[in-house]
Amino acid sequence: MSTLPPRAGRRCHNALNPLHSSLYFSPDLGKELGGIGIDDPSAAYFATRAAAMGAVGAETVTATFYNFNHALVARHVPAVWDVAPPAKVLDARLRAADATLRRLLGEEIIASPEMAEAAQLALRATEGCTRHARPLYAAHAGLPVPDEPHLALWHAAALLREHRGDAHLAALLTAGLDPLEALVSHTATGKGMAIRWILSSRGWRRTDWEDASERLRGRGLLTAEGELTEAGAALRKELEEATDRMDLGPYEHLGGPGVARLTELGRGFLATAAAAGAFPASATG
Repeated sequence: MSTLPPRAGRRCHNALNPLHSSLYFSPDLGKELGGIGIDDPSAAYFATRAAAMGAVGAETVTATFYNFNHALVARHVPAVWDVAPPAKVLDARLRAADATLRRLLGEEIIASPEMAEAAQLALRATEGCTRHARPLYAAHAGLPVPDEPHLALWHAAALLREHRGDAHLAALLTAGLDPLEALVSHTATGKGMAIRWILSSRGWRRTDWEDASERLRGRGLLTAEGELTEAGAALRKELEEATDRMDLGPYEHLGGPGVARLTELGRGFLATAAAAGAFPASATG
């Protein structure tokens, strides 16, 4: 039984994850990846997030990313590694993270004692993560911790994000939601991305979306109007609670006061970054 307040780990994750995920929407990433020859946005995303696993094939990326159409993945992977090997992508990714955080937070916050404190707390939390059945987390856990505090914090946020993400995929699989059903049901909560953007970025067609919606309606999870039924809402709630349970380790390891302080610091950084126009909605499915 957890010693933390309910959903404390989720709240802490929500305060840190945008510091990690903002990279994927940052013009700095496009600049750095373009500089090593990767210009296509989908190829850049697959390479940036998969590079920690090495020069893996499309099958591994599809398996670990979950909600992308395999045909889209196979269009770019493994060909992207012929353009730039994983080590080169990882170096470009860290340069982009540096530029993004400096632009969104400013040099004063980057050099502040609070940034160093947040990095220390977040890295301590990662000591409570586990590698088994968590391929994306385990791959990132093998990367060196950057020396600069703001990059160490970004690195820790990436570890915590992938740790939770791997757990969430296990919850989706257990719930019997395939990749597109996960996206449809997540969008039906009102917290997902625009359908048009999902289809274009994940490589699905509108007919695929309608077919998945029909499957969910057949299970009594979605109404004819595309809203979650009572059973559908209960399933999505249980998905998040199951993810919380599987992601409890790092926050239990950090302890209540540490989690509260890290959440406070993260929210402060987010407030500054939000004023700079960061953090469009992300999708975990």
